[in-house]
Amino acid sequence: MLNLFSRFQAIRVSTAITESFKQTQCANKHRQLIRSSSARRFPPTPHQLFPLLAPRPVKLSSTSSSTMPGSVTESNLTESQTRAMWRAADCVCFDVDSTVCMDEAIDELARFAGRDKEVAELTHKAMRGGMTFREALERRLELIQPTARMLQEYIEQNPPRLSVGIEELVAQLQSRGVAVYLVSGGFRSIIEGVADEIGIPRKNIFANQLKFYFNGEYAGFDEKQPTSHQDGKARVVSFLKQKFGYQRVVMVGDGATDLAACPPADAFVGYGGNQVREKVKKAASWFVYSFDELVQELNRN
Repeated sequence: MLNLFSRFQAIRVSTAITESFKQTQCANKHRQLIRSSSARRFPPTPHQLFPLLAPRPVKLSSTSSSTMPGSVTESNLTESQTRAMWRAADCVCFDVDSTVCMDEAIDELARFAGRDKEVAELTHKAMRGGMTFREALERRLELIQPTARMLQEYIEQNPPRLSVGIEELVAQLQSRGVAVYLVSGGFRSIIEGVADEIGIPRKNIFANQLKFYFNGEYAGFDEKQPTSHQDGKARVVSFLKQKFGYQRVVMVGDGATDLAACPPADAFVGYGGNQVREKVKKAASWFVYSFDELVQELNRN
């Protein structure tokens, strides 16, 4: 009986050793495969994606089709009513590209990457209505293929070119207790430096988020960010009004997506200090060419 028990114990030990050996072999093969894949520079798997400086995406509700950039959606205010709304605003949302800043960030990034001509053609096509905002964003980024290193170098070598008067305007709004936000179809990692320069908290930025693989290669953009959608700025304004209870929100910008944010914004001010979009100028009840005009209007109170 004792011998039988000993033999049974020996079999159990032998089986355990065999299983341990098999597991070790499997682990070694797995490590070799990883090293081999790395040596051949295979792209990382999807679960290795990570966003650069990514905040948690904000869940926003969709807006109606009436806020799409293809149609004129500015509220039916007269110029004098828009001016009055501007003076009484408790929240102001600024576009960034060609508004707060003099440049279009994606065009400048394309130039930095040596793909400016191809990207410019896509930009013009998008402006003519040849594709949606999301399609234009996706195709331009596919052309640029921005890596994490490229983006960091771009930020270091290209400090923000602020539009004249924006710092004074933001400071004056904040001194009046007005909440100021940056709402952009550009990229958060670039816009954070802009916000820092003009004294806007980073938490008040709504912008697109680039994603990269662990090796720094481009992996797309965060489609959960509201500003990656054609009606994204309208979604952001609706969210701000719902969350904070703002009663008089004014959107300031140069483009169709800015115009489309009103409504739900209570007023829209068209800005042409860097680029004049004729469609926006025609639709806006109040169109300015400098931020000094907005400062002067505030001082009327």
